[in-house]
Amino acid sequence: MHALIGENGAGKSTLMKILYGMQKPDEGTIAVDGEQVTFSSPGDAIARGIGMVHQHFMLADNLTVLENVVLGGEKLYGIGAKARKKIREISDAYGLGVRPDALVEDLGVADRQRVEILKVLYRGAKILILDEPTAVLVPQEVDALFDNLRELKSEGLTVIFISHKLGEVLKVADDITVIRRGTTVGTADPRTATTKQLAELMVGSELPSPETRESTVTDVPMLKVEGLTLVESGIAAPLTTAAPPDPSRTATLREEPAEGRKLLDDISLTIHKGEILGIAGVEGNGQTELIEALMGMATPDAGVISLDGQDISKVSVRKRREGGIGYIPEDRHRHGLLLEAPLWENRILGHVTEAPNSKRGVLDPKAARKDTERIVREYDVRTPGIDVTAASLSGGNQQKLIVGREMSHAPKFLIAAHPTRGVDVGAQAQIWDAIRDARRDGLAVLLISADLDELIGLSDTLRVMYRGKLVADADPATITPEELGSAMTGAAGGRLEGNEEQPGDGDAR
Repeated sequence: MHALIGENGAGKSTLMKILYGMQKPDEGTIAVDGEQVTFSSPGDAIARGIGMVHQHFMLADNLTVLENVVLGGEKLYGIGAKARKKIREISDAYGLGVRPDALVEDLGVADRQRVEILKVLYRGAKILILDEPTAVLVPQEVDALFDNLRELKSEGLTVIFISHKLGEVLKVADDITVIRRGTTVGTADPRTATTKQLAELMVGSELPSPETRESTVTDVPMLKVEGLTLVESGIAAPLTTAAPPDPSRTATLREEPAEGRKLLDDISLTIHKGEILGIAGVEGNGQTELIEALMGMATPDAGVISLDGQDISKVSVRKRREGGIGYIPEDRHRHGLLLEAPLWENRILGHVTEAPNSKRGVLDPKAARKDTERIVREYDVRTPGIDVTAASLSGGNQQKLIVGREMSHAPKFLIAAHPTRGVDVGAQAQIWDAIRDARRDGLAVLLISADLDELIGLSDTLRVMYRGKLVADADPATITPEELGSAMTGAAGGRLEGNEEQPGDGDAR
């Protein structure tokens, strides 16, 4: 199990694309089992036993596990009983616990990842490349994944994985390679190395911490939500709700009818000026729907949303943005950027009517370009210039551009959904500092993150979301990631205070 670490833009993803045949190298050699090889496509890499699981899963929600696995590999074992038998054999052999006939849309994040791993094993992979495999998993799911990977290793498979979580790297890797700006700068022995040493190799500085203990919370409410309810028929696109992991069943089908199912169930919360309120929950339990309701992208069936004392429940997305809502989206590609547009045009997104992007109702490209250069400089966005496309940047540099754009308009209220997902330790520190500085100046923040250390460290208040409801409160000063992770997956924690009901009280599917 070989870990590859490096800061954003160091070349990790480019190297993996070369190893998977998605990009051709200009120089150098690749050898598999001692034999030099050249790949022109992923098909060539697959033929030599290399499989890749991308950070953003490549699954069709409306198909079953079996259909997703055989898609593109129909000639291997057909699409019926023989394929189903092979999937069960692989699942049992490596402890993946995947059910061939489960619908992907009914699977939680960890189960989807197992399906992705099974997909590459189905095609005969002996070398697995995993890009940020734990980015969206809670601690218990991370442990389960590592158990699966150890099982793969014990059967003779090789695993190459990219990660920014240095503690996890030290826990599971046999070897570590560190790259910086496209060059190997060192290797490390996980038996003797420390996270501090790895961080210094990566970025030349110590590992940052999200810890924020000085309180800046005021008694002035900035965002108030009362009785927010959203049923599935009231939203434009179908959204999924992940069931809690069950050791005996990795895929759980919905028992409730889709029509009329509550995606948000009587949500009430208040965020004050200078306060960060963290929402903890396994992905798919209503966080996305809550964001869309607050932004005006979805129309709630009941409830009131107030910003700085004004009812904005029926206000458009644009007016909410102009009223002071900043937005760091959970999916930067889908909701944060125009990938084929230059950086300076991406700087305008969401703030078309505001200075410096426009003047008296007319776009001002010159001013927008100048301000983009400032953002690039202040937020250390690694780019050759502001005219390159957003797609040409690494994920972490894309994220820094988005954070710089949103913070540049001095928002009153910021929705920060996974603000440091997929970014290196240096970029993490910059983003945390930007949020903490704005919080000190009175910014109210709704923080949603799968990084429980980040969630606990940054938040002034923590609430647990489960199946569309806020079911418990936690004290960030005393709660541990393990206790919080248990509450998120449906088990009541000892340091949690229940709201209306504790998750897990007769509510397991």
